[in-house]
Amino acid sequence: MNFVNREKCPACSVNNLRTIFQSPFNKPPIRDYLESFYSPQGKIEFEFLEGAIFFLCECNVCGLIFQREIPDNSLMEKLYEHWIDPQKVFNQHLEQAGLEYYSSYAQEIMQLIAFFEKVPSSLSFLDFGMGWGRWALMAKAFGLDSYGYEVSKERILFAQSNGVKVVSWEEMPQRQFDFINTEQIFEHIPQPLLTLCHLKKALKPNGILKVSVPTANDIERRLKIMDWKSPKGARNSLNPIAPLEHINFFRRASLDKMAHAAGMEEVRIPLKYQYMYKINWYGIKQIAKNILVPIYQNIFKSKNYIFLRNAQ
Repeated sequence: MNFVNREKCPACSVNNLRTIFQSPFNKPPIRDYLESFYSPQGKIEFEFLEGAIFFLCECNVCGLIFQREIPDNSLMEKLYEHWIDPQKVFNQHLEQAGLEYYSSYAQEIMQLIAFFEKVPSSLSFLDFGMGWGRWALMAKAFGLDSYGYEVSKERILFAQSNGVKVVSWEEMPQRQFDFINTEQIFEHIPQPLLTLCHLKKALKPNGILKVSVPTANDIERRLKIMDWKSPKGARNSLNPIAPLEHINFFRRASLDKMAHAAGMEEVRIPLKYQYMYKINWYGIKQIAKNILVPIYQNIFKSKNYIFLRNAQ
C-alpha cells in the first residue's frame, strides 16, 4: 500500500486521539470528491488508493484534525507532479492571478521590512514551499536577499530561471534568515512539528517565521453536514480537510500548542505598519476590510495567520 500511518498527533506528538470520520478512498463519497477535484487539474489513478482508508482524527489535546493514513513519498510525488499537471495548473494560475494577488504580496513584504527597521538589502528572506516562486520574486524586487525552498523539480527550475536562489533542506540552518515565509504549506506537511523545529534552526537570533494555513472557524458545523459536493470557498466546503492534500487542519489552539512544543512564541507586526502599507483603499468594502482584518488577526486571533520567533 502507498500510505503511511500517523499514530500520534503531528502537531503536539501525543496519542490522545479520536476518529471522527472514516471512509475508503476509492468508494463514495471520497472517490466522487477526488474525481471531481482532480479531473480539472489533471487526473487520478484509483488503483494506487486501493485498500487505503480516509481516517479523519482529532487530537484531544491541541484540537488538530488530521488524516491518519497519508500518501508515502512516492505517492506524494505522483500526486503533485503527475496527477496535478504542473503546466496546466500554472496556466490556470496565470489566468486567475489578478492585481490584488500581487499587491497582497507587496504589502505583506513592505510591512515586514518596516518591522525589521533595516534597509531591504541587509535582510535575507526564505519562501519555504515557494511553488512557482512568485512571493520570492516579489521579495527580490524589493531588494531583499531572496531564497526559496521547493520539492517540485519543475517549479524549482522555473524559479531559478527567474533569479530566485534555491536552497535545499540541509542547507537552510546554515544560511540563517531574517524571515521565513510559509504560506498555505503546513496543512500539506506530514510532520509539521518536526518541520517547524527544523525551520527554527534556520532563523537568525531576531528572525521571525510566518505560518498561514486554511481557516474554518465553523469546522464542527461543516463536519456534521459532511457535504463533499460543496465547492471550494462555499459555506459548507470541506476543502480545509481535502483528502490526500490537506492532511492537517489547524485550529488556532493547534498552532499555539505546536509553536510552544517547538520552543517558539508569537510576535505581532505592529498595527501601525499593517495600516501604513495597505495598498488598496478603494471602495467602502475594501476600506472596512483593511481596517478590520488586522484587528481580527492580532486581537481576536480569528485567522490562522501567525508570526513566530524563538521563545525569549
